[in-house]
Amino acid sequence: METLLLDSTDVHHNAEMAELIPAIEQAFGAYERGDAQMPAKSYIDLPAYNGDFRSMPAYLRTDDWDAAGIKWVNVHPDNEEQFDLPTVIGTMIYSDPETAFPLSIMDGTELTMQRTGAAAAVATHRLAHPDASSLGIVGAGVQAYSQLEAISEVRDIQEVVVSDLDEARVREFIETFEDRFDVREGTVSEAGHCDVLSTVTPVREPVVGPDDVGKHTHINGMGADAEGKHEIADELLLDAKLVIDDYKQCTHSGEINVPFNNGILTDEDIYGEIGEIVVGDKRGRTTEDGITVFDSTGLAIQDVAAAHIVYEHAQERGNGTSFDLLGLA
Repeated sequence: METLLLDSTDVHHNAEMAELIPAIEQAFGAYERGDAQMPAKSYIDLPAYNGDFRSMPAYLRTDDWDAAGIKWVNVHPDNEEQFDLPTVIGTMIYSDPETAFPLSIMDGTELTMQRTGAAAAVATHRLAHPDASSLGIVGAGVQAYSQLEAISEVRDIQEVVVSDLDEARVREFIETFEDRFDVREGTVSEAGHCDVLSTVTPVREPVVGPDDVGKHTHINGMGADAEGKHEIADELLLDAKLVIDDYKQCTHSGEINVPFNNGILTDEDIYGEIGEIVVGDKRGRTTEDGITVFDSTGLAIQDVAAAHIVYEHAQERGNGTSFDLLGLA
């Protein structure tokens, strides 16, 4: 038995959104029902290198499949300038739960990008207006692409407004999608007045305020994944129907971490976790809802569910490179 090595191209080609989105939704449901194990994300701080490592293990079981794995990921802001390397590098080990055999080692960076888009699509499906047809994106980096690809799977997106301080990034994004969508550059407020808004920036001072969104906009807060990061103004969070992916992670490093730890936002201001909506314990969007917000930190169960989809497709299609990692051949 051999291990399958999947590079970023392999992961991209086998992470089909039409199947990835329901797999991520199944993962949220499994976690809520207690059919998943997900220890807290652990951090190794490396101040000497201005970076850190993060380990994210998980196991989950659905009616049709179970899966296990661990993602080892870093954030090194100086990498690009000093070493011509990405700021974030992820590696996913996908294992057989029954035998613990390492079925695949795959690029975790592309996997993260795709599963993050899929998570936003799950939340959009549950919380956005059913007739939503416009999408605003604040931040035109790599995550912006999977946001549009995924959300357009669950809503009939016609118009896209992208906002970013980097004009080159905006042009590249527009050129990528202009044949498929009515996509244009706009201000944060113009993006925020779309039916759906995804924020994918690393900022530590909010860039989206109460006047920057429509009365019924659904917001996917995707950028905050560490202490101190904060994209959406406190007043906006307090006025919204606020849904999170995981209480421990969100209060530690999600969009709500700053106002929560400053005592501005409390448990009473959190409507619930996305898993509660998926399993039917709480309602998604109702006719009475105005602004809704999904605070996404990114969970290890998402990585494992995404790895399952990628591995199964790669096996079917003969993608990747097989090798004898354990020396059993």
